[in-house]
Amino acid sequence: MSLGTEVCFVPGGAGFKKRGPGYRYLAIREVLPQLELPGMEAPGLPFPVMSMANDRYKLTGLVTNRTIAAEELIWWSRERCGESEQTHAVMKDDLAGGRLPSGLFGANAAWWQMMILALNLNAALQRLALGKSWVKKRMKAMRFSLLNIPGRVVHHGNRLWIQVADLGQRLETLLAARSRILALATGPPG
Repeated sequence: MSLGTEVCFVPGGAGFKKRGPGYRYLAIREVLPQLELPGMEAPGLPFPVMSMANDRYKLTGLVTNRTIAAEELIWWSRERCGESEQTHAVMKDDLAGGRLPSGLFGANAAWWQMMILALNLNAALQRLALGKSWVKKRMKAMRFSLLNIPGRVVHHGNRLWIQVADLGQRLETLLAARSRILALATGPPG
């Protein structure tokens, strides 16, 4: 499948600030195979189609501020395809981003910012403290296997203690994550 790419620049005054970033607009044209199947006619396709001579082309667009070559940018965007939908599902379902608390814009914006902060802290916890086996786990799995550990808070001898039942692997994971977090708190030497 051959790619014909064309890079177009929109004039700077079209919705941008004077000192804002410069965006590149890529128009991507791909030759569609000549299959005569039901639903393959232009009005039935879920994307824009352009016909020229005897060929039909699938049209897509890409807007970016990255400065890499057009072919490399197209393949980069295709490789990461699908990850944003999973992240949106986590934001909407796991972190309550789909249910805004108010009809007020400012309150909803604050709610959204806190949700994004929680998403980023969770990603940092998974990658930096818990290890590779936890990176792909959703919040529900983390909550049931790590965060909801039964314990008792005990005040004894002017100290605060947390008594945790013997949970085997879960307790080891929790203690290892705690030591990694403490190591991160000191920072790199130098």
